[in-house]
Amino acid sequence: MAEVKVKVQPPDADPVEIENRIIELCHQFPHGITDQVIQNEMPHIEAQQRAVAINRLLSMGQLDLLRSNTGLLYRIKDSQNAGMCYQLSYFLTGIWSRDIRYKSNLPLTEINKILKNLESKKLIKAVKSVAASKKKVYMLYNLQPDQSVTGGAWYSDQDFESEFVEVLNQQCFKFLQTKAETARESKQNPVIQRNSSFASSHEVWKYICELGISKVELSMEDIETILNTLIYDGKVEMTVIAAKEGTVGSVDGHMKLYRAVNPILPPTGLVRAPCGLCPVFDDCHEGGEISPSNCIYMTEWLEF
Repeated sequence: MAEVKVKVQPPDADPVEIENRIIELCHQFPHGITDQVIQNEMPHIEAQQRAVAINRLLSMGQLDLLRSNTGLLYRIKDSQNAGMCYQLSYFLTGIWSRDIRYKSNLPLTEINKILKNLESKKLIKAVKSVAASKKKVYMLYNLQPDQSVTGGAWYSDQDFESEFVEVLNQQCFKFLQTKAETARESKQNPVIQRNSSFASSHEVWKYICELGISKVELSMEDIETILNTLIYDGKVEMTVIAAKEGTVGSVDGHMKLYRAVNPILPPTGLVRAPCGLCPVFDDCHEGGEISPSNCIYMTEWLEF
């Protein structure tokens, strides 16, 4: 009597488990997976069961179907990639689309589509950087850009406000000059006169704010930047003293004091060259948008 062989059918796998496993494979291979990859990972699953699971994921919008040189690819839907781009935008300095492409391994066309979608939902925003006029960086919509991106109070629409800086420079120096003259007119001994001629950066900041000459809100750090330019010009000197914790204008138990001075010798021409204080010095080179040949500050200095 001939032996009868009975083919044992493997038990049907749970469709949900098949779908979850396919999703896990897509996360492991962000560029996409082929049907052969799914078959190698789940050899006991029949082709029909794989097809049903893939079609269901496609219909639910969890997978994208792409065509490549090797055949069809299955990849996680854009919403997953959008979440990745959204997380990468969590920087005060922003992130360039090329950097997003490098970190996410996504095609540039897809990144542009995702970024445009996130912008329309007001989840992220594009900000132009003062360091490169044609370079846009992306950051979360509710974040305030870092000063290294916007240029701070000294820039408006990526243009350096040289006149505004000059006005602040003059008013800060005028305030310190007035304080020095008041100290000299007091007719006290030289030591007291000298100490009375000093003013803290907080006092200068308060004076500038009361003048109302600035349309933007200035910080004490902004005023100290202006005072530093006066130091470089030889018009002002600075000293640092110890201060009690909580004293107005003090930082970490120290306070910066400034006073106007009369230079013994006029500064030489080379010291007054604009390059030493130029905020875009690193971007200046011959043949570029910013170069010595078209620099208005250099032209004015040479004519002077």
